[in-house]
Amino acid sequence: MAQDKVEQHRRYISAAYMFMFLAMFTVVTGFIAYFLSAKVAHSQDAEVWIQSHGVWIMRNVILFILMGLFAAVWFIPLAFYAWNDMLWVTGFTVAGVVFAFIAWMYLLNSFIKGLSKYFKKKAVF
Repeated sequence: MAQDKVEQHRRYISAAYMFMFLAMFTVVTGFIAYFLSAKVAHSQDAEVWIQSHGVWIMRNVILFILMGLFAAVWFIPLAFYAWNDMLWVTGFTVAGVVFAFIAWMYLLNSFIKGLSKYFKKKAVF
């Protein structure tokens, strides 16, 4: 029975890493990755190294979503057509693209770092 739980936790974390990668394209899969990893992180009978991966995925998905929201704020002036020809709107748009790129690179880096530690069966922190 205990071996079944270990395999189930590994499947959850593997699926969470897959959805974490797909979160770079849509936020919905980020929430799926969060909830799959929360099952493992809050489990009492999970191994410590796999619980650390659950916490790692939860933490990085939340940070990515927050950074994505911060980047989205910079695109708000584009909604007002009267402002489109102003230079500061172009500056805001460039800043939004830069912040969105930083958020995307952050998630990609944490995905690669976490997945490499997962294959080694080591704690990620």
